[in-house]
Amino acid sequence: MAHIVGAVTTSHVPAIGKAIAKGLQSEPYWKPFFDGFINVREWLKDARPDVVVVLYNDHGLNFFLDKMPTFAVGAAPTYTNADEGWGIPTIPAFSGEQALSWHLIEHLVEQEFDLTTCQEMLVDHAFTLPMALLWPEQNWPVKVVPVCINTVQFPLPSAKRCWKLGEQIGQAVRAWDSDARVMFLGTGGLSHQLEGERAGFINKDFDLAFMDSLTTNPQWATQWNSAELVEKAGTQGIELLMWLATRAALGDGAREVHRNYHIPISNTASGVMVMEPAA
Repeated sequence: MAHIVGAVTTSHVPAIGKAIAKGLQSEPYWKPFFDGFINVREWLKDARPDVVVVLYNDHGLNFFLDKMPTFAVGAAPTYTNADEGWGIPTIPAFSGEQALSWHLIEHLVEQEFDLTTCQEMLVDHAFTLPMALLWPEQNWPVKVVPVCINTVQFPLPSAKRCWKLGEQIGQAVRAWDSDARVMFLGTGGLSHQLEGERAGFINKDFDLAFMDSLTTNPQWATQWNSAELVEKAGTQGIELLMWLATRAALGDGAREVHRNYHIPISNTASGVMVMEPAA
């Protein structure tokens, strides 16, 4: 059976891509953020994942407001990105792990999740930038399975539903007939709002409580509905749903290996965590 090595959760704002392209990692504005990934990359050397299941949200590159699935899973042989209008350079394509993709799709449908299955799929900055933060050389040593969660167009899936999705993803991976080492990567957040009267909103206290909860009381955030989570974390802060599903995939019990929290990056509270299964 496949072996789950752990999970990484991280922010994904487009400005990170520009900072990478311009070599700004050591600038005072960016250094506290990029330094947070040094220990993550050291952990990756020991974890040695073969496959990464990436839980992220699309911002209009692959899906747009006229066709926005609640949950979509990629089953393509390769995944590329394109210019989203942010001026971020495109990066090398990712190789898909189709065997796990189809195993995951079949398991989730059996568990009554209605999915969009994508045999062709573009991936945007929410996918590419976290991968580039983990493997800056961009010579990807892993295959990938994209899992896209709608956090853009209401109605959104509830925190409870995303937790259940993550649980079933974890069960599917553990039942996969493979000796592969699998890692989960959840991207987005933390608290931020980019528009309206609360533009620039950041809730540090909530962010830190949420990060703490992932190992101490992981279903803590499921007590609130989507509107309540938006109130606490901002319109785009609802991206914490990917963190929540990622934690659920780890199963019962998880321990924190590393974290970094820094504000602001492009009006966003940026965080990164590494977690491993407790047993």
